[in-house]
Amino acid sequence: MRSMTRYVDEDLHGAEFRECDLTGARLIGVVMQDAVIDGLVTNLVVNGVEVTEYVEAELDRRHPVRVLIRSEDPADLREASRQLHAAWAATIERIRRTPGIERRSVNDEWSAVQTMRHLVFVHDSWFRRCCLGSTELFTPMGIGTTVEPYRAAHGLDPSLDPALDEIVSVRDAQAAELEAWLDDVTAAQLAARAPVPDDDVWPPYARGRSVLQCLRTVLNETFEHHRFCVRDLDLIEAQDAE
Repeated sequence: MRSMTRYVDEDLHGAEFRECDLTGARLIGVVMQDAVIDGLVTNLVVNGVEVTEYVEAELDRRHPVRVLIRSEDPADLREASRQLHAAWAATIERIRRTPGIERRSVNDEWSAVQTMRHLVFVHDSWFRRCCLGSTELFTPMGIGTTVEPYRAAHGLDPSLDPALDEIVSVRDAQAAELEAWLDDVTAAQLAARAPVPDDDVWPPYARGRSVLQCLRTVLNETFEHHRFCVRDLDLIEAQDAE
């Protein structure tokens, strides 16, 4: 492990830290105005105040579906899946009202179509493989991890450039598959060890997790990437209005 880098009297104005592990980072005597922190944040202390609980409570207030996703009750999880699908359907209709916006990106984030293609991959990997035990190849249009050798493995084809309607059709079929499974799944089945196939296919670190943990990954990814997509659509539309 590399030792922690120490910055003293440095001007980091406008710096961007992307996909960085800042665990244990200490920011002392800093000026932090108009800063944005977006990621897996826990035990965050600001000026002596642990603020994570405040942030989590506010996110739950804004997005009640988060509470359903954390539930162990199959009925709550079914409702969470239904709400997430409805939210994405509304956003897709919004995208259709501005043709071309689905391929635009902002701040080096994924475009809307890239985001949906990633969710195709999430469903194939975390639901079909981890919850169902499937060994079938992934849907070619999916966008997965950039980590080698998984980036273009198990059926993925990074050269593809599918149209919005094609992606939506796949996502609708995946949502229907998930909701049909949730209609029948029991609490005992959710608590069981996930039937992850014993092969070298993404996600390798899912072994040993429960079915419920893998399902929550699917639901959380669906929620978070919808939030990111809406955020970026808002930014693009605001830029266009200037």
